Amino acid sequence: MNASIRSADQTTHIKIVAISLLAAIVVVVIGISARNVGVDADARVVSKAGQPVNFSIKDIPTVR
Repeated sequence: MNASIRSADQTTHIKIVAISLLAAIVVVVIGISARNVGVDADARVVSKAGQPVNFSIKDIPTVR
């Protein structure tokens, strides 16, 4: 086994490239299959905004 990438021979470099290519293919296949297949393209959900809401977070007590 080669301990350094600089001293590695050609077959080691080919193995690294092959494993990287397989890992990239696995990631792409998982990404493509993770889409929502059951959602119809014509049935889009529209949501309207309601009234504006103000949020305030105050952790420090007011000193007067």
